[in-house]
Amino acid sequence: MTAISPLENIHKKGLFGDHHKKKESELLVINEVKNLSIIQIVQYKNSKCNLSNIQIENLELPLQNLKVSFNKDTRIMWNAPRTWILITKKEDILKKIQEKCSNEDFAITDISHSRAVIQIAGLNVKEVLKKGCPINFNEFKKNSCAGTVFHGINLIVDFIEKDIETFHLITLRSFGESLYHHITDASLEFGYVGN
Repeated sequence: MTAISPLENIHKKGLFGDHHKKKESELLVINEVKNLSIIQIVQYKNSKCNLSNIQIENLELPLQNLKVSFNKDTRIMWNAPRTWILITKKEDILKKIQEKCSNEDFAITDISHSRAVIQIAGLNVKEVLKKGCPINFNEFKKNSCAGTVFHGINLIVDFIEKDIETFHLITLRSFGESLYHHITDASLEFGYVGN
């Protein structure tokens, strides 16, 4: 059985907004990121585990807000004190996390099917995000993440790539369609490609 992605019924492919006489490289690119494993890791309050001894996929758990540990396949985002979100395309990741993080010290929850992930990339991404998000994107650096809101919808903003500015917007599945409509509406001014 194949899972239905959160945006399967509304994500449209093609050119939209003010794209007339613009090169495709000048347009934003918006797509849904599918088939991700999204795992929440929470260290129990009474845990005495030394976090510096834990590595998942050769990545340490970031200990400061806005920080992301990453490699080619996996990103671990600081989400709150003693709380992290791990995102990867690897399917066997849950077992690897459970081997590194004991049940006595951590609550590990697979939240993959309860999240929608929208990727937005291009020259004017930060301008689109400024339209509905209170973060100062002028100072937001590559490989940073933050919990915030966009037009009242809670989400995590993850700055993936700087060369072609690329962000992942992670929200609850039930808010995925609303977030998608807000992002695409804010992108019409610059023109975008739906992939």
